Amino acid sequence: MTDPMEHPVLKDATRELREGRLDRRAFLRVATLLGVSAGAAYGMAGLPAPALAQTAQPKKGGTLRLGMRVHDLSSPHTYSWIEAANAGRQTLDYLTQTGPDNVTRPHLVAKWTASPDLKVWTFELRKDVKWRKGGRTFNADDAIWNINRVLDAKTGSSVVGLLKGFILEEYETGEKDDKGAAKKSTRLWAPNAIEKVDEFTFRLNGKAANLAIPEALYHYPFLMLDPAEGGKFGVGSNGTGAYELTELEIGRRAVFTARKDGYFAGGPWIERFEIIDIGEDPAAAVAALASKQIDMEYQGSIATLPAMEKLTHLQMFKVDTAYTAVARVHPIKPFDDKRVRQALRYATDTEATLKAAHRGLGLPGDHHHVAPVHPEYAPNIAQKHDVAKAKALLAEAGYPNGIDAEIACRPQPDWELLAVQTMVEQWKAAGIRVKINVMPSAQYWDVWTKVPFGFTTWAHRPLGTMVLGLAYRTGASWNEANWSNAEFDKLITEAEGYLDVEKRRQVMAKLEQILLEDGPVVVPLWRALFAHADKKVKGYQLHPSVYIDVYKIWVEA
Repeated sequence: MTDPMEHPVLKDATRELREGRLDRRAFLRVATLLGVSAGAAYGMAGLPAPALAQTAQPKKGGTLRLGMRVHDLSSPHTYSWIEAANAGRQTLDYLTQTGPDNVTRPHLVAKWTASPDLKVWTFELRKDVKWRKGGRTFNADDAIWNINRVLDAKTGSSVVGLLKGFILEEYETGEKDDKGAAKKSTRLWAPNAIEKVDEFTFRLNGKAANLAIPEALYHYPFLMLDPAEGGKFGVGSNGTGAYELTELEIGRRAVFTARKDGYFAGGPWIERFEIIDIGEDPAAAVAALASKQIDMEYQGSIATLPAMEKLTHLQMFKVDTAYTAVARVHPIKPFDDKRVRQALRYATDTEATLKAAHRGLGLPGDHHHVAPVHPEYAPNIAQKHDVAKAKALLAEAGYPNGIDAEIACRPQPDWELLAVQTMVEQWKAAGIRVKINVMPSAQYWDVWTKVPFGFTTWAHRPLGTMVLGLAYRTGASWNEANWSNAEFDKLITEAEGYLDVEKRRQVMAKLEQILLEDGPVVVPLWRALFAHADKKVKGYQLHPSVYIDVYKIWVEA
């Protein structure tokens, strides 16, 4: 395998950095993904390594109480809620970690290397990681079992959509769907696609280049489970993480207790971690923080931000992100015609929606689900607000008098309903008459891929290619619009193969244009996230994906 410092892509990136054609943040991503340590990469880029400002040494002991929804945690590989992953990750670990600085670092793995063509990735595991129960060392067999399981179509993990172009192939199952078409599934593209090298080393042999394999290993359902437990998780389950899940009551609370034999990554400092489900009413978070029933919240609410600002014992964390929600349609009448989908976008005033729904905190959306914070974002590709254009497109599609539809959405978080209400009013001017069906969150998530027209939240991911692969690749389990475009599928696989940001941006520009021409979504805004915590909470940084690693946090009395 190629030494990271000698990798041809790194040499090109270093030259482009010197010539000013690659910015330092993009260089950091390239270098660390190729296996250069974060400290060395920061030094090569001429940047100081980030560090938490610590006014005191971490203190051991105490309890941390987090206000967040408590979900069913039984199937980590199929989690579709970051809140669930924030619970599971206290007991279970990931192979890698992407930090708040967008740099991916080793975690259960000690280091990795990539082949010059970016098709083969070799991972060497740490040798000091122990399962909490039994004390067995985490090894390559454990990692390979988990990778095989998330990539098995029968598991139903969203990881399939993320890695399909890299390591999977489609095949016909021999069955027919209700329309008589051949059913397809996915499988590993070659017998040695996942290869054990030795007890602590495994290799992924891909069919296509992929720039972001270390980042993909941090996709939030990609938790490492004890193979002996068969993919299930619950109270007392084994893990390599810093905490044991000791109590769980869905919809009420989850309790974690620090492991007694220490944790390979440092800490944990907090002795007892509690997740308290305070529901979806943002006023409940204000009340709980004001009365000190909780010490921190998962995410802040636009509606209650002024009230939070008055609580002097709180500190606020804020970060720009690619968090959004999309108004997406299935390709059925009237949205089976791409001109109607385009009209929906032209009828949307994203700047006004950002102001009305999110107090202007963030950026207007571009309708192609690639955000300005993504390194490969291609600028100046958007469908701007144009009511006359929307009307003309509807008329061309055979709807001169407009259309009627119904959109399903959730009441919380509050900004989502505000965004839907704002857009529905805007759409009226173009003759797009839409009723709002407000569903309780639990009910919405039962049908989020089934409703013909829905408004669905999407979390931040460090790369635009990751978002597009998960949400729009044909057959991906999170392709909620059931949208399929062969040229898009081809280009997303190509884009995944470029570590060179400029080359990837050129392909991304084509992908963005396809989504504007043919895509199924309206993207109204990009959110700036914020959250509040008691000032006694130390060591916390708000991650753009709102991942919470409690082992890094401590409390001062």
